[in-house]
Amino acid sequence: MTDRRDALRAALGPVGVWSFALQTHPAAIEQAAAATYEDLGYRAAWFPESIGSKEAFSHAALLLAGSPRVVVATGIANLYARDAAAMVAGARTLADAYPGRFVLGIGVSHAPSVAKRGGMYGRPIETMTAYLDAMDAADWVGPAVERPPLVLAALGPRMLELAAQRADGAHPYFVPVEHTKVARERLGPDPVLAVEMTAVLETDRSRSREVARAFAGRYLASANYANNLLRLGWSDADVAGTGSDRLIDAVVAQGDAAAIAARVREHLDAGADHVCVQLRAPDPADLAVGGFTELRDALGETMGRKPRA
Repeated sequence: MTDRRDALRAALGPVGVWSFALQTHPAAIEQAAAATYEDLGYRAAWFPESIGSKEAFSHAALLLAGSPRVVVATGIANLYARDAAAMVAGARTLADAYPGRFVLGIGVSHAPSVAKRGGMYGRPIETMTAYLDAMDAADWVGPAVERPPLVLAALGPRMLELAAQRADGAHPYFVPVEHTKVARERLGPDPVLAVEMTAVLETDRSRSREVARAFAGRYLASANYANNLLRLGWSDADVAGTGSDRLIDAVVAQGDAAAIAARVREHLDAGADHVCVQLRAPDPADLAVGGFTELRDALGETMGRKPRA
């Protein structure tokens, strides 16, 4: 498995793009944006699967078709949206069409989102374990093709350990740098750690916190994310409402491009193999091409940083 994981580290590169905006535009605009991210030097583009948004596999196919080299990753494909056989079939279809360019990130989502789908939210570890078993057992009658890299949406210690045992790595979301240190310790040295990092490219701290809080509120209202922060030592007061200033500043990088680049390096130094940056603007549909250009310039040699040995 080490060879697969090393290949994934190399394919993702040290810094990528994570974007809600990639699900809000017509296909041609999204394809052009993905091609632009690639031209800027970001090797990977991550997108979510939200209620009422584009379906994960068809969306990935659109993005893959729009650029010749960029790696496209689901962050995450909701296992409650499809059975395990459909998950395997969709992933292998894309792996066949775009060898080495699709990464399957899957997760158990959250109880309110699952309820909106009409499902019943199960215990996360038990649900994920049974789903992975079913994926392993799924038949595939298409062309002989290896299943693409698999990462699990993982925050807590048990899900991180499961990711180390059953997947190629983990994809934590909405986390401060201190979580990256904990995640690396739980995963061990071999699995890939691909960390989402939210940032606001704004030097006025009052305005940047306003954007950050508008983004963070719904995550702090989620038991999974709030409990993860509490495990790290943050207080009930810190995670209440839209969060304390100290918490918001720790979870959402803010400032000029140099400050955001510095936070990327902190995650990498803490053990991340890949940091996919989500640039938030007052307009959630902003594809942030200008911002990613500034960040690329500020990152400099970090964009070409060699994978962790």
